[in-house]
Amino acid sequence: MTSLRTLGSSDLQVFPLALGGNVFGWTADLDQSFAVLDAYTAAGGNFVDTADVYSAWGEGLSGGESETVLGKWLAARGNRDGVVLATKVGHHPEYPGLSAANIKAAADASLRRLGTDYIDLYYTHYDQPEVPVEEFIGALDELVRAGKVRHIAASNISAERLAASLDFSEREGLARYVALQPHYNLVSRDTYEGELQDLAARTGLAAVPYYALAAGFLTGKYRPGAAVDSVRAGGAAKHLESERGRRVLAALDEVAGAHDAPVATVALAWLAAQPTVAAPIASARTVEQLPALLGVAELSLTEDEVARLTRASA
Repeated sequence: MTSLRTLGSSDLQVFPLALGGNVFGWTADLDQSFAVLDAYTAAGGNFVDTADVYSAWGEGLSGGESETVLGKWLAARGNRDGVVLATKVGHHPEYPGLSAANIKAAADASLRRLGTDYIDLYYTHYDQPEVPVEEFIGALDELVRAGKVRHIAASNISAERLAASLDFSEREGLARYVALQPHYNLVSRDTYEGELQDLAARTGLAAVPYYALAAGFLTGKYRPGAAVDSVRAGGAAKHLESERGRRVLAALDEVAGAHDAPVATVALAWLAAQPTVAAPIASARTVEQLPALLGVAELSLTEDEVARLTRASA
């Protein structure tokens, strides 16, 4: 039985891989989404990450599709209490920004789509520097006091604004961020390491990194001359053009060979071994893609292997 991890200072116990919901209702239809969710939970997974905006960018979509799929799945399986459900506010086309009124309206819309009366972890999706921290923390605190949200978290925020938010919560005795969702992986380290990571460590925040596999590059399927059928192929393949990207792939291949493990599992295991990281986020469009992601729960890299990958990605 895979041991769950405590998410920061919260009472949430989460599986060491968060299942990304960005594909649900977009590149994965209802049946595929249900199959992936069933397989993930059957393997012990309990941490699902979505956002109200998913997937407004898709052709013919308007946002909220992922939450709607998740709501149907939760209703069909009757397992709401067994799932740690994370969603985000601030980027839906109809509910943009972090004003107090918008946060409250967007939360109610998310709850309707999810078919639940509470959200376990509610993220501010993108910081809006012109909105005072007092306004959005105050609104989030009201949601917590109303029982609509259990814990709050932040994504895409500067260290300065994060510190100001935490200070305000502490000073006023209001709901406080317990987690942070940074862009972080083996080929994007400066997006988290440094000031932001140091602040998370100092204040007891858990990191739940997104783009954990660099849009698929760190699965190892992007190689010179290889054609990959994916909507994200262009973004992922660009890493092949950099010396660092090629160095990282070579190191991943070496470590993966030593463990007889998929490259993706090793890339996630490196992330899971980093200070403050509770659970990387990765999404699967099909059940066949899941085992390589779930493997992070069982794979422990040696200190030398972590150091080798860290050097390769410098």
